[in-house]
Amino acid sequence: MRRTISLLAIAALAVSLSGCGAGVNASTRQVNQVTDGVEAAITQDGNNIKIVNLLVVAAPGGNAVLVGTIVNNGDTDDALLGVAINGSTANYTGNSVLPKNVPLIFEGERANAKVVLAGFGGSAGSHVKVSMFFKQAGEITLNALVRDTSDIYAGVTAGNTLATPSSSPTASPTPTK
Repeated sequence: MRRTISLLAIAALAVSLSGCGAGVNASTRQVNQVTDGVEAAITQDGNNIKIVNLLVVAAPGGNAVLVGTIVNNGDTDDALLGVAINGSTANYTGNSVLPKNVPLIFEGERANAKVVLAGFGGSAGSHVKVSMFFKQAGEITLNALVRDTSDIYAGVTAGNTLATPSSSPTASPTPTK
């Protein structure tokens, strides 16, 4: 009898500690997005494009600067042909080809692309439509948050701040014998 009670107690303890007893409303099932940026994917017709943490920064001078990352997880290369913010075509510079698993990064130390819309005039806290046009995957439109140039976005400017590859170290001369 003591052995049966011990086994039942251990089973009840295992269920309660593992969270299995919490059901469909368990807090671990109610996960919310933890960033300001919007996320989306294009996964039809053999495409597998992921858009991560996409938002717009209202930069000084009435400009809008896109922040976020795009990754092509598909087997074939794609290309980002252009970006529109609130229906206006933005100035796009940098890498446009999306090889498999090579991120296209807007802003930051590892940025390899930049999108700026002059004359934006939007305000922080509002939402804007961001449309992206891909060669293979087609078009996607997202409802992105507008942030101001404070906190982690303090360094975001409309100027060309693409990261440049560091130069290769020069070889040291080899000593002669």
